[in-house]
Amino acid sequence: MSPLDRPLVVGVTGISGHALAERLAPQTGQTLGLSRGSTSPVPGVEPLHADLTDPEALRETLAGTKATSVFLTAWSRQETEEDNIRVNGALVRDVLDAACADGTVEHVALVTGLKHYLGPFEAYGQGELPETPFTEDTPRLDAPNFYYAQEDELVAAAERHGFGWSVHRAHTMIGFAVGNAMNIGSTLAASAAICRETGRPFRFPGSAQQWHGLTDMTDAGQLADQMVWAATTPGARNEPFNIVDGDVFRWRWMWPRLAELLHVTPEGFDGEPAPLEQQMEGMAPVWERIAEREGLRESQLDRVASFWHTDGDLGRDIECVTDMTKSRLAGFTGYTRTLDAFARVFDRLRDERVVPS
Repeated sequence: MSPLDRPLVVGVTGISGHALAERLAPQTGQTLGLSRGSTSPVPGVEPLHADLTDPEALRETLAGTKATSVFLTAWSRQETEEDNIRVNGALVRDVLDAACADGTVEHVALVTGLKHYLGPFEAYGQGELPETPFTEDTPRLDAPNFYYAQEDELVAAAERHGFGWSVHRAHTMIGFAVGNAMNIGSTLAASAAICRETGRPFRFPGSAQQWHGLTDMTDAGQLADQMVWAATTPGARNEPFNIVDGDVFRWRWMWPRLAELLHVTPEGFDGEPAPLEQQMEGMAPVWERIAEREGLRESQLDRVASFWHTDGDLGRDIECVTDMTKSRLAGFTGYTRTLDAFARVFDRLRDERVVPS
């Protein structure tokens, strides 16, 4: 039996879960997609519904599903890191205990991110940070971190149930999803549409470090490819892997090119950050007007754009460059150019009537 005979994607409506389900559905016997309540956005995926923080609901929903692999691409943001640890550690434990009850799970993949190296929201970028590029053998920071709790629960569940595992540490993710809380692609596309509507420039919102320094990002399709590779490659068993596109860039190079793709006039860093939350304050009625006129799927701006998260990514005063050597040497050779990833997402957002043409 192959891990891909009957995979279960947990968080199938999110950026990474959606991209993974699109990869899996054409090549598996049956792909299962678990989410809180929405139907699966991917044709050929069997939708399953449960609150991921409700152990009893998970047991009822996953009973008899006989999944051969589990891909954990969801988490639940809480007010404090203490609550993040409690809720998201339990989420991993409860999902895996429910999914493994049939004894058929052979592999589990967990998606985390660079807060593994940079610290949680409450202590982000504080204290002594590791040198860049970040490598998987970097010791954990001396601070509470829900990513660490999730990894610990994954390893403990593997010991209980006998499956192999992989962890995938992504950077800022580019991909297609609607209603996702961390979506830089749709956030920038919606911001650009509002700039066109109001006649204002497309102003870079972030810090001098991000404008001038090197960085990288993660295309959701690149992440999906690495997860599939790790699930089917013996040498990748029980290992964590960084996952980024493979190129590096400076936002001062990227920003005018994104503006060209989005048909707006770019304005670069001018000495002080200009957070999107401030630039877009009070713009919800403008978006409603655009959505009604253009026949868009979502009239609520906060269902399309997550200004707070994009501000966090572009406002950092620390360098973020990620090493991919470990998975390259193990045989994963995926690569995508980040500008192309943005272009694909913008085109799809337009095609799917999430943002205007």
